[in-house]
Amino acid sequence: MKLATMKNGRRDGALMLVSGDRERWVSTSEFAPNLQVALENWAEVAPGLKKLSAALDNGEVTGERFDAALAECPLPRAFQWLDGSAYLAHGRQMTKAFKLAANAQFDGTPLMYQGGSDRFIAPLDDAPFVSEADGIDFEGEFAVVVDEVPMGIKAAAALSHIQLVMLANDWSCRELGPREMKSGFGFVQAKPATSFGPIAVTPDELGAAWSAGRIDLPMRVWRDGVLFGNVPGLGMDYDFGQLIEHAARTRTLSAGTIIGSGTVSVGDPFGVGSSCISERRGGEMIEFGEPQTGYLRFGERVRVEVLDAEGISVFGAIEQTVVKGGK
Repeated sequence: MKLATMKNGRRDGALMLVSGDRERWVSTSEFAPNLQVALENWAEVAPGLKKLSAALDNGEVTGERFDAALAECPLPRAFQWLDGSAYLAHGRQMTKAFKLAANAQFDGTPLMYQGGSDRFIAPLDDAPFVSEADGIDFEGEFAVVVDEVPMGIKAAAALSHIQLVMLANDWSCRELGPREMKSGFGFVQAKPATSFGPIAVTPDELGAAWSAGRIDLPMRVWRDGVLFGNVPGLGMDYDFGQLIEHAARTRTLSAGTIIGSGTVSVGDPFGVGSSCISERRGGEMIEFGEPQTGYLRFGERVRVEVLDAEGISVFGAIEQTVVKGGK
């Protein structure tokens, strides 16, 4: 199934079911008013949604034309957004470039932070920032949405709790990060609101590209129309089952919790490219002794998208202009 959320003037929007070809949509109001309600009642709601999806795809239901410009993030807000760092190639690149001490992610424990989740930025809305001096950066990521996950679950069992897969741009303010990391309390200012692609898909929609809790598709990022990265997604050192196990070690995860993969990376910023500017800057520091690529400026446009083997956009695109925001 493909699910999206239409803007309707309310904080959680209205859930809609999207056809397999992403051309049409129908309301799901008879099953659930929004995605959070659907996830909290997934066992009861999912069978009806699957039947409606089949009816939409075979023409029994006509539907209306799908327009991503009318879409919120699939979850416009969430009870919890936990972002991991599952691609160790990225961590090794940053550790080498900035001469950092090795951390727990290299000895079998994933890194993870709890991001702000009370408000996400819709996939085609402008992305506001206070100052260019904060080091504005994009981060192309995969994310999963779970139903309720019991405390202490193990990775293999955790995979069955993944109900949806999404595309994310985990916006960052790089110049604010070092001070917050040194504080020991984690990110707040360095991590503004995240954006997600307009369509969330059930894992079966990915077919063979859903592989043991990993996504075998490239993450593509464009900066002002120029391809910045076309990075294979399969190289997660910690799969989503392991990330969920880590998150749920001491607590139950509520239905609707979002788990992110961290920056998709193979540590090859001058080959396949990077899913964030910081990684390319790190490569330049290693290669040339100093960074040469600047962070984003107001007016620049960022596009993040994942295409399947046939060149079809899986989650729709996140395409946003960086603008001046705040007071």
